[in-house]
Amino acid sequence: MAHPSMLLHRHRASLPSNTFFFLPATLALFTTLFILFYIFTTPSLFISHQHKHNLKYPLGPSQSSPLTPILPSNGSFYLSAKFPFNDVFGGEDGTVSPVSSRSHFGSKGNSMNDIDVFRDGDIFLEDYQQMNRSFKIYVYPHRRDDPFAHAFLPVDFEPGGNYASESYFKKALMNSHFITEDPRKADLFFLPFSIARLRHDRRVGGGGIQSFIRDYISNISTKYPYWNRTGGADHFYVACHSIGRSAMAKAEEVKLNAIQIVCSSSYFLPGYVAHKDASLPQVWPRTDDPPTITTSERKKLAFFAGAINSPAREKLVKFWRNDSEIYAHFGRLKTPYADELLGSKFCLHVKGFEVNTARIADSLYYGCVPIILANYYDLPFADILNWKSFSIAVVTVDIPLLKKILRGITSDEYSSLRGNVLKVRKHFQWHVPPIDFDAFFMVMYELWLRRSCIRMSND
Repeated sequence: MAHPSMLLHRHRASLPSNTFFFLPATLALFTTLFILFYIFTTPSLFISHQHKHNLKYPLGPSQSSPLTPILPSNGSFYLSAKFPFNDVFGGEDGTVSPVSSRSHFGSKGNSMNDIDVFRDGDIFLEDYQQMNRSFKIYVYPHRRDDPFAHAFLPVDFEPGGNYASESYFKKALMNSHFITEDPRKADLFFLPFSIARLRHDRRVGGGGIQSFIRDYISNISTKYPYWNRTGGADHFYVACHSIGRSAMAKAEEVKLNAIQIVCSSSYFLPGYVAHKDASLPQVWPRTDDPPTITTSERKKLAFFAGAINSPAREKLVKFWRNDSEIYAHFGRLKTPYADELLGSKFCLHVKGFEVNTARIADSLYYGCVPIILANYYDLPFADILNWKSFSIAVVTVDIPLLKKILRGITSDEYSSLRGNVLKVRKHFQWHVPPIDFDAFFMVMYELWLRRSCIRMSND
């Protein structure tokens, strides 16, 4: 009698040659159909477009929201007609993209007083403690006599300027307990080049950064084994200037695989991958404690000042430049910028040439409730903070209705928003040395969430 394995071999040999192509294809087709059937017959995955807002003004024709899935995520991409807290889908040209809503105030009967500033404070605190105990990062070493030491090593002075977040992070990290000199213990590997400093280096400049990064990755992948083990998936870099996202054009593996902690965190800009990458807060350096001022002292309803370098800003100034309550200004201010922030209830973050700007951190520092007018923006610390508890999102097409939207917020709702602003602003400040829960530790937590679940052997 023939051995069973021989019978199996003969049976396989008798099958037509294309059978092994059609069997997997058929299984894949049935699997796809089953998934589609499950999705469209499971209402809990979707939010009905019949949702009613409790704002006290008439809804315009653009407000019919389609069925919108709540995508399972770590928090950085949570969109719904009910709570579109961190991303407002409205076109710059006046059209409305899939999700559109007036503000964060969602379902009828929802009380702002019940909304915590954290997504899940208990989980965050537990994870935060574990991160502090166990998280380790290996930094590729560079000597002080390296020709580009100024771009690889932390600065030996207090960082300044609009892109100081990049320098603050590196300075804090290199003096922290998270650093390990043993790469076998590392959860992540830090690529320590500074985009901001390379940009001002005459040998590199904005036009040479792409080649510099390409050559740098080639060098470390040749000299060290760590990059090649994962294709860079357990590596990260930090950049605040918007040129950082285009700096990887000649190093595709960095853009696709490495974790990018950047200020220009827009879903629809090349090079940013939500969930893999994270948003770095752009913070103007300040050494003083945040000021305290009562709501009654804030006479202006809303404030914006900045260059007119985007359709959204053009539209804002066009509608509100002469208004007595909404102060939309372009050009040089006649009064100190800080005084305007302190004198306004709401402060507008309006997308300019790029989404990244220090205005959100400015608003929080001065106790002003941020209004987000920036489409497709992955807000900083969105995995941790519940942005709808301390900010308002308004779609671009609703700029003409801005006053109605803000006037529709009750005094109790505003009081809750502003109270939460005062709670979260400590997370948007840098310190030397860093202190618990400040911007440095929040970025470290974002990195900790993105660490690889697979530890590679160095042997």
